[in-house]
Amino acid sequence: MTNFDSFNRGQGFQGSVDAGVVGSDYNTLHSTIAAIIGRIWTSAPVQVMAVTNAGGVSPVGFVDLLPLVNQIDGNGNAVPHGTIHQCPYQRVQGGGNAVIMDPQVGDIGVALFAMRDIDSAIANKGQANPGSFRRYNPADAIYLYTIAGSAPTQYMQYTASGITITSPTAVTINAPQVTINATTIAM
Repeated sequence: MTNFDSFNRGQGFQGSVDAGVVGSDYNTLHSTIAAIIGRIWTSAPVQVMAVTNAGGVSPVGFVDLLPLVNQIDGNGNAVPHGTIHQCPYQRVQGGGNAVIMDPQVGDIGVALFAMRDIDSAIANKGQANPGSFRRYNPADAIYLYTIAGSAPTQYMQYTASGITITSPTAVTINAPQVTINATTIAM
């Protein structure tokens, strides 16, 4: 496709279009379409820079995200992205039931970018018209989950031999009644 070193426009920088692109109508159209598609945000690895919730019993919060794959200018130089602020994040929840495991600063995960402006739908917590004509824009990021991190120290593990609950400090069960059905209780 394009080569950063293949074409110098004589203006002190190199573009992402080489001489072969302008050689035919097809190549020119292909290059134009590729440039338009290249502006669409679909998903990206990101790092969590800030979180509004800290694991408490509260509604789902927001995160600030830093895209981890830099942009590249016409000379092949890295151009880091800025932070994307106030992005909703995914929590496993159905009605009043939830697994509360909010993201933490430093987590590396996946952001999905909505096809339309989601601000009104998030603010209204329901169906709404888009707040602008934005499409596939980083401002409409949703943080999904962590993809790169260290080994957990607190977890629920599901394996073929059973379920293990591990905590380095304590396990608390709050309920008016607790029933344990077991043939053996090991201590």
